[in-house]
Amino acid sequence: MFVLTKHRNWTELVVWQASHEFVLSLHGFLKALPTEERFALTDQLRRASYSIPANIVEGHSKASLKDFNKFLYISRGSVEEVKYFILLSKDLEYLSEETYIQFTEKLSKIGSMLNNLIASNKKGMV
Repeated sequence: MFVLTKHRNWTELVVWQASHEFVLSLHGFLKALPTEERFALTDQLRRASYSIPANIVEGHSKASLKDFNKFLYISRGSVEEVKYFILLSKDLEYLSEETYIQFTEKLSKIGSMLNNLIASNKKGMV
């Protein structure tokens, strides 16, 4: 058995912290979406955004770096999915340009951190 990361607990991972914070910041926006979007855009955004930190957590519990990376790739895919729904929200005029930029910058940073963690894990694979 090996130590998956230098972090014994997933709450110590900076990328998890950033993605959790993003979910919390998005939550207020989701509450403000129109009622007619409750089962469409709101639900899609909620599930995709929750998937980012949740897959980091699940992957961290796996027995190999390869398995961990598989879940990090899923998180990265969810980042891109959320980026699309944020763009759609802006284009539907539910989101201001300023908030759109803030959200996409946070998502880009999270995506970059995921890429760095994946690359770091690949170096540790035999």
